Amino acid sequence: MSENFKIEIVNPEKSFLSKEEVSEVVVPAFEGEIGILKDHIPIISFLKPGIIKVSIGSEVENYYVEDGIVEFKDNSLSILTSSIFNLKDADKNHISNSISEAENELSKDEIDDQKRFILNHKVEVLKSISAI
Repeated sequence: MSENFKIEIVNPEKSFLSKEEVSEVVVPAFEGEIGILKDHIPIISFLKPGIIKVSIGSEVENYYVEDGIVEFKDNSLSILTSSIFNLKDADKNHISNSISEAENELSKDEIDDQKRFILNHKVEVLKSISAI
């Protein structure tokens, strides 16, 4: 019996990723990192900026995600996000620009605590990616 499940990641432009033979996915939810295996209980959660790790056999693919919603039910994982890219295709200039934009937003006094938390986390994750 297979220990795999299906994943589909969709962004506004297209279906970004669709795979049938996924063995594990780790997503950056607000509750913390959530590891999902076959037959996980149904969940719906919001994503924060971070790395989605998709395990297919012995291979692991890493994707940076800005935000989104994750739903798992009936051994099918759906992720809806506004911004995602594969780390192996990461553009250093784009990452640097994103860090600068987030730091500029952080310097504004009128942002609320939730937005400040998200922006700080985004900067931290993007800096860790750019150091690779």
